[in-house]
Amino acid sequence: MSESSKSKSSNLNATPTLQCKDLHEYLKSRSSQFLETLYNYPTICLAVYRELPELARHFIIRLLFVEQPVPQAVVASWVTQTHAKEQSKASEALTELSVWHEAPIPGGLPGWLLSQSFKKNLKIALLGGGRPWSMSQTLEPDGKARDVAFLDAYALERWECVLHYMVGSQQTEGISADAVRILLHAGLMTRDAEDGSAVITKAGFQFLLLSTAKQVWLFLQHYLHTAEKRNLSSAECLAYLYQLSFSTLGKDYSTEGMSNNMLMFLQHLREFGLVYQRKRKAGRFYPTRLALNITCVRDGIAPLEAKRSQGYIVVESNYRLYGYTQSTLQVALLGLFTELMYRFPNLVVGVITRESVRQAFRGGISAQQIIKFLEQHSHPQMLCAESGGIRTSSLLPPTVVDQIRLWESERNRFTYTEGVVYNQFLSQADFVVLRDYARAQGVLSWQNERTRTMVVTRPGHDDVKKFWKRYSKSS
Repeated sequence: MSESSKSKSSNLNATPTLQCKDLHEYLKSRSSQFLETLYNYPTICLAVYRELPELARHFIIRLLFVEQPVPQAVVASWVTQTHAKEQSKASEALTELSVWHEAPIPGGLPGWLLSQSFKKNLKIALLGGGRPWSMSQTLEPDGKARDVAFLDAYALERWECVLHYMVGSQQTEGISADAVRILLHAGLMTRDAEDGSAVITKAGFQFLLLSTAKQVWLFLQHYLHTAEKRNLSSAECLAYLYQLSFSTLGKDYSTEGMSNNMLMFLQHLREFGLVYQRKRKAGRFYPTRLALNITCVRDGIAPLEAKRSQGYIVVESNYRLYGYTQSTLQVALLGLFTELMYRFPNLVVGVITRESVRQAFRGGISAQQIIKFLEQHSHPQMLCAESGGIRTSSLLPPTVVDQIRLWESERNRFTYTEGVVYNQFLSQADFVVLRDYARAQGVLSWQNERTRTMVVTRPGHDDVKKFWKRYSKSS
């Protein structure tokens, strides 16, 4: 009898989904020391407070002016038993983010006590006081003031430089080496083994189909991970990002009082399109929608982005797709999962085919991401489209949605598991004995009595192997 190992992953076609963590999830993954440093900034305390569940915010307001631990039983009594699940989630969120911690009270009962730094700086954010967030009051009126339309166009142009670089477009002028390093660090791109050029990865394909708000926030998360290499404080940078998110669109702000590190960080934000500044040494800057939208990543497309973005895709029930756009980036995105047929000055025509969609699947894009992308960018005319009397929650034709999902399910018909093959038994009796033992132990994956072949799971291999050695010696 011989054995051979057949190692397979649990699902050959499974592709890890790119995770875009919101502020709560991002901070939960950081150390308590980092959180303690972060809570020294009122802007972060206010941002964290806004992201918490509603019940958790009620707990904080009740405890904000209490200087001693409050018994946990008292806090629990504030909520009726019918909402015990919500109370548990609220308490868990406050603990995970180190907003409060357990503290004993006289008598040994456990109590809750708000973090001192969080309590102090949230009071400043809610009630006023502390250092001013900006020096805009000292600015004279800007003779070359920029309106909202200009800022939107500038932000879109700068951010699309990054996306053009990812899809391999010729329009890659203006992307900085720092942005390329972040894309490589995030795993969105990798160096080609042959010529060393940057090529997109499976995660990068998924990144391209996210909403702009999620793209920017995910990009900035990886920027913060590498901030220390630039001699920047990731906590200070994150606090400044959220300070910008509370600013007013179209209003200019002064750079007076900013440290050299923060001025360098401001230049990086300028390169990514989050702020506009005429010159590097200009004393004022304008935050753009990209900066204001970093707080709007939880529910997909951001409210501010929704006002700006116009749907441009029409999908017919015969799988024909029309993209009313002049943007080469949008055309390149459609080409990820569509077979493009015609290109006109303001229109691209393509067909969603089995092969084009399977090519996207091989790149790491899921059927749900394709459907969501088409829905987010559907032309307003799609609202008037008839669905043949079929009730559907999607703007897309039901036949197209179902077919894309069926094409994805074709790739998931097999489940691959690790196992060890036993074959070449000297007698039928030996095969039957070992097969019956593996079956009794619940580790037999497959067997063929005619060819005297069986497959045992990887965890059960050692036990079956020991039994075979004992059986061989005794016989």
